[in-house]
Amino acid sequence: MEKIDKDTVSATQAVETSRTAWDRVQIARSADRAYTQDYINGIFDQFMKLHGDRLYRDDGAIVGGIATINDTFVTVIGQQKGRNLKENQKRNFGMPYPEGYRKALRLMKQAEKFGRPIICFIDTPGAFCGMEAEERGQGEAIARNLYEMAGLTVPILSIVIGEGGSGGALALGVANQVWMLENATYSILSPEGFSSILWKDSKRAAEAAECMKITAKDLQEMGIVEQVFSEQDPVTQDNCYLVCQEIRSEIIKFLQAYKNSSKEEIVAERYARFRKYM
Repeated sequence: MEKIDKDTVSATQAVETSRTAWDRVQIARSADRAYTQDYINGIFDQFMKLHGDRLYRDDGAIVGGIATINDTFVTVIGQQKGRNLKENQKRNFGMPYPEGYRKALRLMKQAEKFGRPIICFIDTPGAFCGMEAEERGQGEAIARNLYEMAGLTVPILSIVIGEGGSGGALALGVANQVWMLENATYSILSPEGFSSILWKDSKRAAEAAECMKITAKDLQEMGIVEQVFSEQDPVTQDNCYLVCQEIRSEIIKFLQAYKNSSKEEIVAERYARFRKYM
């Protein structure tokens, strides 16, 4: 076994604890950050992508389909950002339209029909708030997801891998368990938006990030997330295979834990999880 240098470990821990909430916001937004497709490729054995909401069009900001992990079939859904201008135009910078959330719900209902657990990856600044999204019913699409996910009879796991922004994130977050990466964030809105509303000054975003308690550590302490995956170095598309191994192992345990649970038990547990916040 490779010998671990205690000084190196101490220095790494010092860096991790010295990062401010605003530092983590910047890491979560980094263009080098691993995205949903990177995790799908690194965690699951096979993946077949499905398209469209059967109502309007296929939204590139939502990736979804059927995957296998240890011979277990699951449905995987996540928000996907782009790495260059052309990709971001296709993915709308990871901000889904209503049809994206309707596609996600279609795949969730399909998963329920065939008894497949659902794994969601959350990484979005928020749902797209342009005029065309509002015209096509953005608010209703998000609300419908919240309503329907609460009653799905298969286990749901949501993992925040980058930005978890506002209702756009929560639309994939009504789960039996919510996990986060150490440098991910999960919040009601962006720190810039928060500071603009509260102090009429978007330049106080770093201060707002501290007040909002949006880091994985804060949210785990408050009981909002069940598990946090540490990042010795911020996760990028080049090194994400390391955390993918750990997440894969924990997903297998999650699936095993719910293997013998009844539909009623799964729904009741999810209901109790969110009811405790009220």
